[in-house]
Amino acid sequence: MTDETPSEATPDTGDASPAEDAIMFAAFEGWNDAGSAASSALLHLIDVWGAEKIDELDPEEYHDFQENRPMVSTAADGTRHLAWPTTTISVVEPPMTRRRVVLVHGIEPSLRWKSYCTELLEIAQSLGVTTVVTLGALLADVPHTRPIPVSVTSDDPAVQHLLEVEANTYEGPTGIVGVLHSAAHEAGFHSLSVWAAVPHYVAHPPSPKATAAILGHLEAFLAEPVDLKDLEEDAEAWQNGVDKLMTEDTEIAEYVKQLEEAKDTAELPEASGEAIAREFEQYLKRRDKDL
Repeated sequence: MTDETPSEATPDTGDASPAEDAIMFAAFEGWNDAGSAASSALLHLIDVWGAEKIDELDPEEYHDFQENRPMVSTAADGTRHLAWPTTTISVVEPPMTRRRVVLVHGIEPSLRWKSYCTELLEIAQSLGVTTVVTLGALLADVPHTRPIPVSVTSDDPAVQHLLEVEANTYEGPTGIVGVLHSAAHEAGFHSLSVWAAVPHYVAHPPSPKATAAILGHLEAFLAEPVDLKDLEEDAEAWQNGVDKLMTEDTEIAEYVKQLEEAKDTAELPEASGEAIAREFEQYLKRRDKDL
């Protein structure tokens, strides 16, 4: 992938305002979200950018409450609160680019997936969205000691050409991330899909290293630094914890060694000079923002 952003992959809009060239990021808890890496990245953006929730979908239309049950909690003042498993839509204009960003977070629905995607894309259209980016994470045979692989694909030939990304060649069962990606393309949006590979032997969430890897790619898409807050320290602690597990289990240690050897002998885009330069540039942008 080049350093171009989705805004460069969309048609020339002349004097279009940021609100008329908005970008949507969507992530869903469940089957598409190994280690909660994708949904955590989406929630991180909502937090650090102070996104405003503007809408939510009716959960009764799309969820089986025996599968995704409502949660009851007690506030500090003793008030009882019931939260339903819904999908929220938030909006923000990040401080540098001022391009409208629509952030969709939810739980993979149990029912009526076609209607679910149609409703989300109608909301996207009403908010001026031209590009839809779906976020996912899957379990894979990758070592935790190496950079987390992140793949970017698109069904859109124009996006493939301008961003130098591959077409999605996966065939088989898919989750709501894949369905929304395809539906967005069919509806005329520019669409991309971003997936992080989470080491399968440490699948239990959270997976902060994978979350940080996804956010690094979103920085490049938007040309907008993302404050990682404590995420880098969490990722280091996570890796140290898995390293400790390896010292206590020789079988896991040998398996990780085999994964490392396989990874190191393959072509590694993550370790290329271009990728290293891009990561350093992103670091400098975050540092300058903090000064």
